[in-house]
Amino acid sequence: MENKNIIGVDLGGTTIKFAITTREGEILEKWSIKTDPSDEGSHITPSIIHSINSYMSQNNLKASDFLGIGMGSPGTVNKKKGTVIGAYNLNWKTEQPLEEMIKGQTGIPLYIDNDANVAALGEQWVGAGNNEPDVVFITLGTGVGGGVIVNGELVHGEIGAAGEIGHMTVDPTGYECTCGKKGCLETVASATGIKRIATDDAASFEQDTPLKASVLAGDNINAKIILDAAKDGDAFGLAVIEKVSNYLGLACGNIANLLNPSTIIIGGGVSKAGEFLADYIRKYLAVYAFPTIRKSTKIRIAELSNDAGVIGASSLVLKEAIHKSNK
Repeated sequence: MENKNIIGVDLGGTTIKFAITTREGEILEKWSIKTDPSDEGSHITPSIIHSINSYMSQNNLKASDFLGIGMGSPGTVNKKKGTVIGAYNLNWKTEQPLEEMIKGQTGIPLYIDNDANVAALGEQWVGAGNNEPDVVFITLGTGVGGGVIVNGELVHGEIGAAGEIGHMTVDPTGYECTCGKKGCLETVASATGIKRIATDDAASFEQDTPLKASVLAGDNINAKIILDAAKDGDAFGLAVIEKVSNYLGLACGNIANLLNPSTIIIGGGVSKAGEFLADYIRKYLAVYAFPTIRKSTKIRIAELSNDAGVIGASSLVLKEAIHKSNK
């Protein structure tokens, strides 16, 4: 296998990120373009092709200079066919033949997977996972997503839906989720869920605090404001984080009991609370995990931030190249 660089692509609803990486996961160069979901998303794939071809032209590079293109995409990904369907934030309602189009018009092989899975690979490879073989990644953003890596390989499941950590039931009588179930982790541990708990619990919280007063006054609060208040010692903020962390600890405990990973990585916007949040999750992991497992499972905060997707996408290419060379 020649020492060629890799193109990583992280396809998001607002931005498409690109990076040129080495086989060791080092980013050499990166850029981004806006995502245009108009006309049923028909401009998205051509814009990706144009951006890659423009980069190669400007740098006097050709397709054979690259090992491949890796891509993380929202929606349901068919890895064998190289297609995506159901990426509604991109307006992709019909099946998109990404591999056929991108490989066909750049000349570079394309490898694709779900965006949460790809971010998990990035963090496992050169981020908080320290290249350990058994790692679970949980991303806490507007929703809750994740990826499961066992023995160095992503777990996809029967229909490619493995890693739907946000839809683990943590409260059977809890809030209704957009998926139709009740009490999913996403309803209480996402940025939206944290705000919902604060809004619903403020009136019944006995102690008066600045955060409680702000919520009751109808101020425009968000998860960051709540977490910052808790960090500053606001009693109501701390109560909200205790509740959220209990749910997260329950989910992490069940994940740890089932898979026995070395590390569970917490990423996404909510993870910017850092070790403050991690310590709370560790406390509740110890409540719900089997005794020997609670001692061996580490909770770590993600390290790659916005680069996890492009780095993880690059690792898809590397894994495929290694598989081919071992045949």
